[in-house]
Amino acid sequence: MLGAIADDFTGATDLAMMLRRAGFRVTVLIEDGTLPATELSSLDAIVVALKIRTAPRGDAVTAARGALQRLRSWGATRFYVKYCSTFDSTDEGNIGPVLDAVADDLGAARCVVVPSLPANGRTVYNGHLFVGADLLENSSMRHHPLTPMTRSRVADLLRPQTSYTVGEVRRGTVQEGPAALRRALDAAQARYLVLDAIDDADLAVIGAATADDVLVSGGSGLALGMSGPGTPDTAWSPPGTGRGAVLCGSVSRTTLAQIAHAARSQPVRQIDLATAIADPERTASELADWISCQDPGAIPVVCAARARSDVRSELDGVQVAPVVERVIAGVAWDVVRGGAVSAIVVAGGESSGAVVRALGVDALLIGPEIAPGVCWTTAAALGRQVALALKSGNFGEEDIFTSAWEHLS
Repeated sequence: MLGAIADDFTGATDLAMMLRRAGFRVTVLIEDGTLPATELSSLDAIVVALKIRTAPRGDAVTAARGALQRLRSWGATRFYVKYCSTFDSTDEGNIGPVLDAVADDLGAARCVVVPSLPANGRTVYNGHLFVGADLLENSSMRHHPLTPMTRSRVADLLRPQTSYTVGEVRRGTVQEGPAALRRALDAAQARYLVLDAIDDADLAVIGAATADDVLVSGGSGLALGMSGPGTPDTAWSPPGTGRGAVLCGSVSRTTLAQIAHAARSQPVRQIDLATAIADPERTASELADWISCQDPGAIPVVCAARARSDVRSELDGVQVAPVVERVIAGVAWDVVRGGAVSAIVVAGGESSGAVVRALGVDALLIGPEIAPGVCWTTAAALGRQVALALKSGNFGEEDIFTSAWEHLS
């Protein structure tokens, strides 16, 4: 069995979707969630979703080690540490410290580092990470409020986070094929090896070359190069009929464009930040009521912002992001508990984590792909079956909030 540790909830479903495409029967377990032994035994891969990307380093390491212990107890023999394809981290971590802890516990002599996800424009060439045509340091990630990415060479990002050596393998070696790449990896004098990959063919070579490695790491793209047993996965089925809704905590450029597109045909309500700070529970209840009162065929959208000018990191000395998460989680709880909604698209990693926690979800069954890096899942929540699509803020086409529902039929 393959055991994976993901540093946030959207990343976990992203990876699980890629593994499913590669022929694995896979489930996402939320933090300390578990499944009956009969269900665990039917899986080829388990992804444990954690919320540790920006957690205190000690907390992140402890959580990752706990997840590793559970995965080993469930029979996992190979392991995958999943982080964002833009390598979101600071010089303190948490990618390096988590990799160190997992590799040490497994006794892994080396671990490849493969953030590339070509389908979403994340590629590594000559050791440098690109977002589309831009170097990472020139992308919107440069201004990320928690993990500003001001360098593009992945080895330079990882080295301050670990005491172990970090090497690089260029694309020319990858293009020589799995056997040549395996020899290069075996000969390298470094624990961590950053590999170039600019297309899915490169990922296939890397997957084949590392098939016997006890530990690999990367974005979700590396899973496309892995090979599962290919047993049909029949566990997923859509929930019954019911309204859909979109909850957006993300204020990324991509998500704002998706909100604008949805607003052409669907009702959109922006969270009033001042009101939310004063009384988040009442704000959530009012927004839930607003969703419930929309026409049955509508897909209402609740969002933290509709334009860049709406974005605030703080208001009246209060940090806005935690308040938005609390409101969105409250809305999700209210509409699911009351049965008003049976399917929700959540935009933003932190918001996705808040929603899943609020709904008391233990496990996510992986369903159809909506867009590269985004899929439908189903879960038991508050005594009901609900479909959830947990979307990283920067993922998805402009029409995702209106087209996602086609995949539930």
